[in-house]
Amino acid sequence: MSKLAEFRQLEKHLADQLQALEALKSDAGLKKEIEFETKLRALLGEYGCSLKDVINLLDPQAGRRAPVADSKAGSRKPRQIKVYKNPHSGEVVETKGGNHKTLKEWKAQHGAAIVESWLTK
Repeated sequence: MSKLAEFRQLEKHLADQLQALEALKSDAGLKKEIEFETKLRALLGEYGCSLKDVINLLDPQAGRRAPVADSKAGSRKPRQIKVYKNPHSGEVVETKGGNHKTLKEWKAQHGAAIVESWLTK
């Protein structure tokens, strides 16, 4: 990409971002949130409290809870077994992934699209 094309693309992206920013500035919900945050921080400063103090006041158990484990970690859906049958040799390959030695040889010899058509399950 030429420098000029890159410049024009970045310029357009910047204009889009500025337009989105202007739309957000006029959003009533955002204005309410900003007002709430401003008043909350002023109130915290007036009483000499921090956000942690407020959390401990409202939910004393919050600091003692064990962190919630990420539900996605280690809970991957098991892969389905795929069965390929070579119509030329009658040989059958069962695999859960595409990293099977014989399957790779077939794909190199016959092409990936043709080998995928041999899928029986």
